[in-house]
Amino acid sequence: CGKIGEATSALDSESERQVQDALERLMEGRTTLVIAHRLSTIENANRIVVLDHGRVVENGSHTELMAQNGLYASLHRLQFSQA
Repeated sequence: CGKIGEATSALDSESERQVQDALERLMEGRTTLVIAHRLSTIENANRIVVLDHGRVVENGSHTELMAQNGLYASLHRLQFSQA
């Protein structure tokens, strides 16, 4: 089990992608807790838990959360419309 906290927050997009690729290889076959504000960091996670003011409000895969059209989907649309 490992944990990673926003390892890419200060990187440009290309550097972020390189770090993400390396992290995905490192996490393969392991349980890993990733804390992220940048949703691109967690899109490929098996399970995403969404917290709002310290409470769990949603959980599921990226696809499931987008289909629920809740907080995660709203934040995702906001982040990627600014990209």
